[in-house]
Amino acid sequence: MKVPSELYRPSLALLTDLYQLTMAYAYWKSGVAEREAVFYLHFRENPFQGGFAVACGLGPAVDYVETLRFDDDDLAYLASLNGADGKPLFRPAFLDHLRGLRLACDLDAVPEGTVVFPQEPLVRVKGPILHCQLLETPLLTLINFQTLVATKAARVKLAAKDQPVVEFGLRRAQGVDGGLSSCRAAFVGGVDATSNLLAGRIFGIPVRGTHAHSFVLAFEHEQQAFQAYAEAMPNNCILLVDTFDSLEGTRRAAQTGRWLREHGHELLGIRLDSGDLAYLSIRARAILDEEGFPNAKIVASGDLDEQIIESLQEQGARIDLWGVGTRLATAFDQPALGGIYKLSAVREPGGRWEHRLKLSEQLTKTTTPGILQTRRFTANGLFAGDMIWDELLGPGASPPTIVDPSDATRRQRFSEDSPGEDLLVPVFRGGQKVYEPPPLDQARERTRSQLSMLHPSIKRFLNPHSYPAGLEETLHLVKTRLILKARQLQQ
Repeated sequence: MKVPSELYRPSLALLTDLYQLTMAYAYWKSGVAEREAVFYLHFRENPFQGGFAVACGLGPAVDYVETLRFDDDDLAYLASLNGADGKPLFRPAFLDHLRGLRLACDLDAVPEGTVVFPQEPLVRVKGPILHCQLLETPLLTLINFQTLVATKAARVKLAAKDQPVVEFGLRRAQGVDGGLSSCRAAFVGGVDATSNLLAGRIFGIPVRGTHAHSFVLAFEHEQQAFQAYAEAMPNNCILLVDTFDSLEGTRRAAQTGRWLREHGHELLGIRLDSGDLAYLSIRARAILDEEGFPNAKIVASGDLDEQIIESLQEQGARIDLWGVGTRLATAFDQPALGGIYKLSAVREPGGRWEHRLKLSEQLTKTTTPGILQTRRFTANGLFAGDMIWDELLGPGASPPTIVDPSDATRRQRFSEDSPGEDLLVPVFRGGQKVYEPPPLDQARERTRSQLSMLHPSIKRFLNPHSYPAGLEETLHLVKTRLILKARQLQQ
């Protein structure tokens, strides 16, 4: 295993796939490196069979783009790579080109915490094609995973309703980066705190923690363990009661609570980590109330996710705080978002833009051409529909009309005076940052606000209603014409 000083080195220029560099080399060698291009990052299906996603990861992406440089060690490594004939893969002159490279791209993106839908651009990159190509893999790895986890967190928070949620998936996360990235994204998605101290320090996320079963087992008797913990942490005492018998453990916690009260402190609560959480929480609540601790909270943990939390809520569980780990930090039931980064327009420097699209026998895999933007309409205080439009064609005729990309016979029209907002905002212009990502607590509040403007039918977990999002009518016609033309050329 690499030591941290080598794994997390200042330059992350090689945080990419080899084929990005081989394409960049081919652009450079063929003399088209300065050809201008537009790429957009999007996903094809909502994650978790849900009705929405929450955009996340822009903050780290901005940092990456702003600091991208190839240093001497990067270039030395690239110089060491050989082709099948044993000769160097890259010419020295190309490596010198990389040494002096400074990104000159325009980058637009939806702010973190924005609810988004399939086919909509989350990030749009415009500039020299070599520069745009180098951003594909890093943008995907930074945006895909965090959008996935932020969406999962938003779903968990919806299930928990007004009750707080603590993320503690570090021990089960996919490595150090997975643990930090998932924690950041979970906070944007809506969780209230984390057990991850490094994430707390780096991102300013509130931290929470209790103790494990090992602490109880380290003593001869459960009561001794509770007493020792209370003496050590009188101002932060939540006791894990299910090591042997959850209800008997609750009674012992109450006994410890009386000692705390005699010494000027209060038992903050108990934690249940196993068993029938609905039944046990109801019984534990009764015990705590009878013992004089009506304000002591009941914390639940143990492989929870939004489906289980929703079920426990329906069963009348008396749980005040939810600890969610593995299934949140790993996006347990869907390992990847499936976000993609596709070329949609090209031109010679200063020339006329030409549309580009990729064909596929699968309708959802045929890309949309143009310099894409998304306009979101509202009506009666709720989001009413999203229209993907092409800045080369304009927002279309009035009234605005969107075409369902999966069924062209389904269309939705909005009134001419429907309020609308374009979602992509300028982040870089000519490689210079023009947007400062807001603090995480503001991104988290944006998620909450955005979700409040979605109809409840779109937020339900089982068979959610499909939010109206599609192509502006003129863009749909242009795309159809280009598809027919491309198919004719292949015959």
